Amino acid sequence: MKVLIIEDDVKTADFIAKGFKESGMVVDTAHEGNEGLDYLLLNNYDAAVVDIMVPGLSGLQIVQTLREEGNHTPILILSAKRSVPERIEGLRSGGDDYMVKPFSFSELVIRVQALVRRSQQSSSISEATDSSTLKFADLELDLWKREVRRGEQTVALHQKEFTLLEHLLKNRERVISKTSIIEHVYEYDFDPQTNVVDVLVHRLRSKIDKGFDTKLIHTVRGMGYILKAEG
Repeated sequence: MKVLIIEDDVKTADFIAKGFKESGMVVDTAHEGNEGLDYLLLNNYDAAVVDIMVPGLSGLQIVQTLREEGNHTPILILSAKRSVPERIEGLRSGGDDYMVKPFSFSELVIRVQALVRRSQQSSSISEATDSSTLKFADLELDLWKREVRRGEQTVALHQKEFTLLEHLLKNRERVISKTSIIEHVYEYDFDPQTNVVDVLVHRLRSKIDKGFDTKLIHTVRGMGYILKAEG
């Protein structure tokens, strides 16, 4: 796994780089925004950790420019800016995840690994299916038309139900945690202690599985949910 760190504080950058290398990653470091953008445009990275407040181009400008160039390298924004509007701005600019300083290094490693894993899974699925349709068993979701079919039946879903089903289809036959669902379906400031995920999954399951012998959405107790075909 090859990762780029864009961080102007040398001590912080060295600390992250040392830890990443000890975790088996190959690491490059840039201390200035323009330099960091050049690294990203000229090299292939599995992920990048980007501070917002770096000299030259800001972290947000780096991410925005990268996305405008069609570069989809997973970006984790690491910043001292902690308010909800600031975090939302970072994600809307094209960032894939956001962590606030001071941070837990072990959590940083796990989040970067998760970003890379999701990116690789998404690439694998897009190569295996056409550009607009996700399929599993007799379930079909059309991303462009925003339509869902189970067998011969058209299934009407609300926006969050559709987003959840898309997430399950992209990770079919893998257990998806409640935290992962919150990250993909809801805003980052959403309270994960409520039972909203259970309610959403129950609603989706009633629409997808009701009336069919083969059930597709299953609960894995203590872990999360999984999409798999089971009679």
